[in-house]
Amino acid sequence: MEIKAVKFRKDGFYSQPFAFGGEEGMDKFDKNIRYRGSLQNYLIDTGSEVILVDTGLPAGTPEENPDENSPAYTGKDICSYMDAFAALGYKPEQVTKILLTHKHADHSGELRSFPNAKIYVNQEELSAAELQGLGNLVPVSFTDGAYYNFPESQKIADGIFLIKAKGHTNGNSIVIVENEGLFYMIHGDITYVDEALYENKLSVVYDDLPAARETLDRVREFVRSHPTVYVSTHSPQGYENLEAKRVMDLDHPVPTVFDKVNFEKKEASGKYVCSICGYVYDPAEHDGVAFEDLPDDWRCPRCKQSKEKFNRA
Repeated sequence: MEIKAVKFRKDGFYSQPFAFGGEEGMDKFDKNIRYRGSLQNYLIDTGSEVILVDTGLPAGTPEENPDENSPAYTGKDICSYMDAFAALGYKPEQVTKILLTHKHADHSGELRSFPNAKIYVNQEELSAAELQGLGNLVPVSFTDGAYYNFPESQKIADGIFLIKAKGHTNGNSIVIVENEGLFYMIHGDITYVDEALYENKLSVVYDDLPAARETLDRVREFVRSHPTVYVSTHSPQGYENLEAKRVMDLDHPVPTVFDKVNFEKKEASGKYVCSICGYVYDPAEHDGVAFEDLPDDWRCPRCKQSKEKFNRA
């Protein structure tokens, strides 16, 4: 069995208030500390099946143009998700299953590009706008009982499990792959950066804060009890851990490499992009109302995050 990263954005960042401030508040942390960010999803080749964990941003999603006050930035395009997938040597028709960690478009954006695949998703996510019109969804109700300290799980294939992990979204899930004595935890957005796992901090992005805390506690308990490779979506630490088969040791963190950002001034398009879910606000689609003129309490129509989570495109 092989697990491979599908890498499509690089050189992003997540500020410490964004990555750590979910419980204590963003003002308790230093906005000038930025951790390295990226975007990648994952592919599992079992030898008999090709299984994807999440499917990137939709083709054509514009790059963000962050400034000094941006709390998060998903990074520069390396290529589209589908080009990154093809670069690994696979074709869409080979994919038999897709395991969706959650609804946000940076995880679900290219689901429609794999018509032969069954899409396994927590049944609590089925009403999400990102999933409407898909005929190949397999609602998961987690009927296989506990998986170690996680109370609810579904076995997908030998050594591959979908774990109920509510919090970041109400239908959030984790994928755990058992291979050669290691547990590969492909966790979606339980944390955005590994530093948050070490420091036991929640990000500011959640649907249910108490559930997010319970999930993070269970993740940390699992990591302490099992040789776990922690495989992230939003940090290059995800594929670095994967490639090194690095087992997480919560008492001996991998040294942080802080992000150094050169903010580029680009010509403004008038569009803004949500750094959480990829939603694009285009004034042309909203009666010409500029993003800056939206009320302060306006929220992203998809992930319900505040205006500060948007960057210029």
